[in-house]
Amino acid sequence: MPEGRFTREKLADVLRRVCAGIGLDHRGARLLRFTNNAVFVLDGESVVVRIVGSRGLRHRAGNMVAVARHLERHGVPAVRLLPDVVQPLRVGEHVATVWRYVEPLARSAGAADLARLLRRLHALPVPAEVAEWAPLTDVRTRIGDAEELAPEDRQFLLRRCAEAESALGELEFPLPRALIHGDAHPGNVIVGPDGPVLCDFDSSCLGPPEWDLTPLAVGRERFGDPAGRYRMLADVYGFDVTAWEGFAVLRTVRELKLATSVLPILRSHPGVRAELRRRLDDLRSGRTTRPWTRHR
Repeated sequence: MPEGRFTREKLADVLRRVCAGIGLDHRGARLLRFTNNAVFVLDGESVVVRIVGSRGLRHRAGNMVAVARHLERHGVPAVRLLPDVVQPLRVGEHVATVWRYVEPLARSAGAADLARLLRRLHALPVPAEVAEWAPLTDVRTRIGDAEELAPEDRQFLLRRCAEAESALGELEFPLPRALIHGDAHPGNVIVGPDGPVLCDFDSSCLGPPEWDLTPLAVGRERFGDPAGRYRMLADVYGFDVTAWEGFAVLRTVRELKLATSVLPILRSHPGVRAELRRRLDDLRSGRTTRPWTRHR
């Protein structure tokens, strides 16, 4: 089997080159996670380096930088880009961004923290330079960028994308269009010394706020999250997306994103294969109640 494009050695080399270009020491860096991106925290630097994992989605780094700067201008609690660095950074074929590290406290973020941050985010002026919501474009990109994928799985996923896109086109969203996070769940909120802050703006765009309420609703259904977690989000935010007739379509799109997120790193991170297989089998068979396990 061919080697994955993101082996530990290759990632370490990209990290070294990124750090060398901005005068930081890469030695002792710790890999925090590796799914859509490889995320490192530098030892003693209070800096996070994020290396984009999908070749087809590297263009989103510029959008992510624009969103981060917009949030900073308007004082929204969020992770901040490392100042005085032109971003995103390009090292050969790779793209990276660098951020101030927020030291997490012992308390994890909850649904109420997320809801309050989303209300602030959705109330912002709409920035002109941010991408439009196109969730299935990202799904198709990951399918096209898969390190490995059986032809029958590829055909199934593309067919399901076309069906979901047609259904999305029929929806009438009740909430006004806004700047949205795009992947809103408590895992993308850090509770730091100054309180909860948003992070991970890879999917941020202009679109329906209903989409930002969908991940926790799907988490209740697919990952067995406590029902009270989503209930808290809906109550504090002030809208229950599961009571809206369009929720079933948003759930379908969210599950397609969850099923395809690791395709570009499948050889580089083979530990995700079994869970990917489970998710694809459930989508194909129409099983909606078998629980999924989150990637680590």
